[in-house]
Parts: sequence; C-alpha cells; structure tokens
Amino acid sequence: MSHDRPNFFAGPYLERRAELRDDENWIQAARGDATTRYLLGRGSEQLLRTGPEPAIAFLEGDAPQLAAVRPRDLILLGWFRGARVVLVDLPQDTAVELPPDSRFEELRPLAPVLDAEHAGLLAYARALSTWRARQRFCGACGAPTVVSHAGHCLVCPDPACAQQYFPRIDPAIIVLVSDGERALLGRQASWPRRRVSTLAGFVEPGESLEDAVAREVAEETGVLVHNVRYHSSQPWPFPSSLMLGFLASAAPGSQIRLSGELEDARWYARAQVTSGEALAPPTQSISWRLIETWLQGGC
Repeated sequence: MSHDRPNFFAGPYLERRAELRDDENWIQAARGDATTRYLLGRGSEQLLRTGPEPAIAFLEGDAPQLAAVRPRDLILLGWFRGARVVLVDLPQDTAVELPPDSRFEELRPLAPVLDAEHAGLLAYARALSTWRARQRFCGACGAPTVVSHAGHCLVCPDPACAQQYFPRIDPAIIVLVSDGERALLGRQASWPRRRVSTLAGFVEPGESLEDAVAREVAEETGVLVHNVRYHSSQPWPFPSSLMLGFLASAAPGSQIRLSGELEDARWYARAQVTSGEALAPPTQSISWRLIETWLQGGC
C-alpha cells in the first residue's frame, strides 16, 4: 500500500509562509486585504456553520464580531485556498453574538463529517490555542508573556529574562505489532464494546522513537518486538500530540501479560477485524491506517 495519502489532519492544505511572521506590520496587511478570512476560536472551540455538512464559518474583516478584538488575540495561520487566514483566539469566557446558522463546536466529535482540509486547518488552530492558553506566563520568572512573530511566539517582557516560547507538541508513538498472521490490539475500559486499537504511548526524555515503541509494547502487554519500521505520522491536537506511527514484529513465542494500563489485549486474525468481531478505530485515525496496512498484507 502507498503511504502517499496523507493522514487525516495532515497534508498540504495550507501555505504557512512562515517568513511573513517576522513582519511587524502583518496585522495592518491582513486588515488591509479584503480577501483575508478570519477563523473565530473561543477556548478549544471554533466557529462552524451548522447544517448537514458543517464547515468553518469564516468571517470577513468587517464582521461585527471582530470590532473589539485585541491584536494579541490574532494569529497568522497562512493561506488557505488562496486566501490569507487569521485565527482570532478569544478567551473561553468571551461573549460573542453569533452570525446566523453558526455555533462554537469542538473539533473531535465533528471530525468524521468535516471536509479533510477544513479539519486540518481547525486542528492547526486548536493546537495553537491550547499552547497559548498554557503559556500565559513565563516558565522561568512568572511574568505575563507577550505575543511575537504573528502569534507564533510568546516572549517574556523582562529584559533580564527574555525567554522565548514557541508552540510545543508532545511526541507519541503508535504501533501495529504483528506476528505475521495476527495483530496485537488492545482496548481501554471506557471504549465502546468490541472497540480495539493499536498500542500507543508518549516518548520519554532521552529515548529514541524505536526504544519508545519497544518499551510501550512491553509495558502494556509484555510482548517483545523487533524490526520496528516507521509508517507515517498524524497531528493530533487533543490536546497537543504528534502521533508517530510504526509497524513492528513480535518476537517468536511472545505471550501477553497485561500490566493494568489496558483492560484487555489480544491477538486478532484479519478475519476478526474485517467481519466486525473486533471493532476497528475510526478511519480518520492513524491507528486505522496502521491496521489497514496490515489487513492489506503490508506487515
């Protein structure tokens, strides 16, 4: 199977044009461009058009909802489908008079019905909003941070400190382990009945991605792995992860020994997944892409 197809939330949907973040007059340029579109966010929610096919409710520059917006709440996202897009990152408690047929929505439950490019842009915006909410103060001296680089940097204003903070992501591995004919899949107690998924966990300091794969699989299931191969990655802004997908082979004779992190983990044959006996994760997830690769004989 080709890995050229981007994972959901990823892909070339946006021209980021990061060089323009250094322009101190970027807000004036955006406001002076009649084609600029504004994506309104409030906390972790974003303004979407309602209806059978939800989509981003882009605002134009003269929208009344933008009249009192502070410069620090604006972030240059880039160019989306030929138009400059600015995120308006409002505090959670901001009162907003909504345009007709729109409402603030969380991305995660709507992802399956959103256009893939709209979902990617919303994931990008959500990740930035989460970072900004968590970096309101300097981690070194406690001073309130100020915005720089078109919203992509938060700076300590104390000249004696002057720390710079850039958006952060948390790397996490996710892996499809196979013994050739079967895949090792686990489930958490909170999931729907029969739902299973590939194994995943965060990368620890001083650890390579391959080491993280081996450690997480061993910790959760007791299975030892080898032949760890990279597959693809997926931005996962819930809240700020980058999922790094791998395929791996189980050591011969590996027995499952649960540690308590999972409710259950088992070996599943392909027929159990294709028949629905084991309920696979949503097709928008990288976990499904890994399972799909295995189902097609790619492990």
